[in-house]
Amino acid sequence: MRSFIRHPSSIPVDFQLEELVTNGSDYLKNVSQGGLAFHSTVTLRPGTTIRIKIPLVSPVFQAVGKVTWCHPLQNAFEIGIQFMDENDSFRARMVEQICHIEQYKQEVFDKDGRQLSGEQAAVEWIQKYATDFPGTDTEDNDN
Repeated sequence: MRSFIRHPSSIPVDFQLEELVTNGSDYLKNVSQGGLAFHSTVTLRPGTTIRIKIPLVSPVFQAVGKVTWCHPLQNAFEIGIQFMDENDSFRARMVEQICHIEQYKQEVFDKDGRQLSGEQAAVEWIQKYATDFPGTDTEDNDN
């Protein structure tokens, strides 16, 4: 059952398996308050504990989660992670907003040819969309 709205993203994400010395760096697919999904070149078994780092944000977002699912793609895997610490949910909310702002920045460039700085994009996005920023819903959730 979906507990949180997923927000699309193509933000870089780093991960490290807690049990092994395996590291990876791929791209976030989406993020919600309950967890996230990302593309990976390696398969991860459900139940595996993983440390996630999103270096694009400051301070760097780090969270520990459990792999909830792993779906094969054509040349990679899509991995679903559920956060293990409730405090990570609030911090994920900030990452969600950053993902929206980055997406907005790209849309403005594609549509209008304007190249915004991160700060300019944040100010515009907050003025236009912050009051409508989605909360949670109750549909199915894979994270």
